[in-house]
Amino acid sequence: MPDSRLEAFFASERKYNAERKNALTKESLADIPIAYASCSIGCKASHTLPKKLDAIAKAGFTAIELSMPDLLEFANQIRDEGKREVGPYDFDELGRAATEVKKLCDSHNLKILVLQPFANFEGWPEGSPEREDAFTRLRGWIRIMQAAGTDMLQVGSSDSPAEKIGTDRSRFVKDLQELTDILAEKGLRVAYENWCWSTHAPDWKDVWDICQKVNRPNFGLCLDTFQSAGGEWGDPTTASGMVEDGRSPEQVTADWQASCKKLASTIPAEKIFFLQISDAYKPNSPFSKDVDESGLRPRGRWSHDSRPLPFKGYLPTVDFAKAVLGTGFRGHFSYEIFDGGSDGEGIEYEMEEFAREAMECQKKLLEACVDS
Repeated sequence: MPDSRLEAFFASERKYNAERKNALTKESLADIPIAYASCSIGCKASHTLPKKLDAIAKAGFTAIELSMPDLLEFANQIRDEGKREVGPYDFDELGRAATEVKKLCDSHNLKILVLQPFANFEGWPEGSPEREDAFTRLRGWIRIMQAAGTDMLQVGSSDSPAEKIGTDRSRFVKDLQELTDILAEKGLRVAYENWCWSTHAPDWKDVWDICQKVNRPNFGLCLDTFQSAGGEWGDPTTASGMVEDGRSPEQVTADWQASCKKLASTIPAEKIFFLQISDAYKPNSPFSKDVDESGLRPRGRWSHDSRPLPFKGYLPTVDFAKAVLGTGFRGHFSYEIFDGGSDGEGIEYEMEEFAREAMECQKKLLEACVDS
């Protein structure tokens, strides 16, 4: 057989094998590992971290995202009597608490997948107090990660104001390279996430571009059904709940589906470190487009209180989950659910029932992702 025909044959074989590997069959999705973010379960003061872990484990989850607010609260619950309150920079005490959390997780056969959310790191001017603070936090969080026995830090794309951090992507990349190299010295990884209200990286294309430019083996992505669907397709400030920028609703949906298709054919599976799962409620009335008194943008406010399980909201979450699976990714699906009800005012629930419902949702989501 001539060389050109051999090359074509082998190229065809490679394409066939890749498509077969990435096929979304029930069998190929049967062993997706499942995690739950500790910050996103519990609605009462009595819902302490140990009780959260118990509910998550009983529902059948095998890992957690350990959230710093939970760790801080737990550190204060176990601090010695008479000691002052533990603060976010008390890294000795937070490390001690992380050691205890690891013991609790081990007793429940739960892996600590990641420590989160590390925010507003990149972009601060050289010599600024904010930059010094960012690296102080990083060194402290590394100690906590080591105590907790996790090798991954979830970093959110900064939402600090542009007038403070600028818009020069090369500076953000340089900062993230420095962060990643510090973690690499300890054998640790970075999962970088697009936040849909971020100043400089609101969608998956932004963080993938940054990931390629950072160009480190221990730097990958945390993708999120809410962050992408809620940024490219949904908008809490419009009457329709969809992006309204001169395109028709049909065109917005077509562009969204094209974006998902592009993701599936663009990002290597090994560069997706985990996928976070949630939906969103369509607001009863459009949010103000202005930042709130704390400086939070509309999609940030939406994220805090209006993120139920998939199929309870209105975002095209299945599209995004299918796109991520289409890369060949078969890593952790992690549930991060901030369900304050359709009005965002909060709901009460029992954690075990809530966690079981999330597990049932995972089954329904994977069924919806199977190619028909």
